[in-house]
Amino acid sequence: MADSNDSIPFVAEKIYLGGKEHRVPTRYGSVSVIVYGDQDKPALITYPDLALNHMSCFQGLFFCPEAASLLLHNFCIYHISPPGHELGAAPICESTSPHSVNDLADQILEVLNFFGLGAVMCMGVTAGAYILTLFAMKYRVRVLGLILVSPLCRAPSWTEWFYNKVMSNLLYFYGMCGLLKEFLLQRYFSKEARGTAEIPESDIVQACRRLLDERDASNVRRFLEAINGRPDHSSGLKNLRCRTLIFVGDSSPFHSEALYMTSKLDRRFSALVEVQACGSMVTEEQPHAMLIPMEYFFMRYGLYRPCQLTGSPKSPLSPSCISPELLSPESMGLKLKPIKTRASLKV
Repeated sequence: MADSNDSIPFVAEKIYLGGKEHRVPTRYGSVSVIVYGDQDKPALITYPDLALNHMSCFQGLFFCPEAASLLLHNFCIYHISPPGHELGAAPICESTSPHSVNDLADQILEVLNFFGLGAVMCMGVTAGAYILTLFAMKYRVRVLGLILVSPLCRAPSWTEWFYNKVMSNLLYFYGMCGLLKEFLLQRYFSKEARGTAEIPESDIVQACRRLLDERDASNVRRFLEAINGRPDHSSGLKNLRCRTLIFVGDSSPFHSEALYMTSKLDRRFSALVEVQACGSMVTEEQPHAMLIPMEYFFMRYGLYRPCQLTGSPKSPLSPSCISPELLSPESMGLKLKPIKTRASLKV
């Protein structure tokens, strides 16, 4: 029998070379959706953070061989880009009305209907996590579960609102300038990943910086204004009945927001994983830290990795890192309780 690792590079290659872009017409304009995998499988939809798309927000996770095998074995992936955030996107016409967060959530429903999808698994990062949570609250029967990375649920604080306004003005007057990119990189990554005067910034930060150059500033500004005008929906989180798995880096500027959101969710259906030495974008900075929690999360749905699990030697996590209470047969079947994980930067 061939070693299971021999087939992994092919899987990862198929993700990015075998995907097909669809332009989906909606009431709010067309939206780009990249589809990877067998469309007969259950659907997992992704939604990225501000100024990102699937290449800059989820590539690290899907290039992690174990995570790629877990996700592609069980799902067909539908990467939804915010309007005007796809690769090579032209500026959105100035006469087009600005989108609200509710418009963006409704747009996801039209995407699902276009592909004939029923209930889906959802994965979103920060702004994308907010949009998908809002979608789950509005259209409960269409969501099987939520995997949220550094999520938002409240209206912006005065500090965030002001910070976003500064970014909006930079986008308007100077486009994707150096200062604006620094603000965004601080939003995404930990200080360790961004580097210091003595230590160069990591490869993932350099790659993200290059990909930000491809974004159209006016399109990014539209998404930013929608997120900066978002309402507080924390009061409705207790009524959310789909299972929810939350990841957040302990160096994320949205760390306290993730803790607050966790406190408002029904603990029978939710879990929090804090990843040490990591910023907001766990999918890029510490994707291995997501593997074991996702494996346990998917077990409740009867979904497993292709090979029998005997531990995960490539992951900075191991079953010993997981609280024994994680396997309590209560409500979720495999109940996920708030836990902390440690992910080494040297992996």
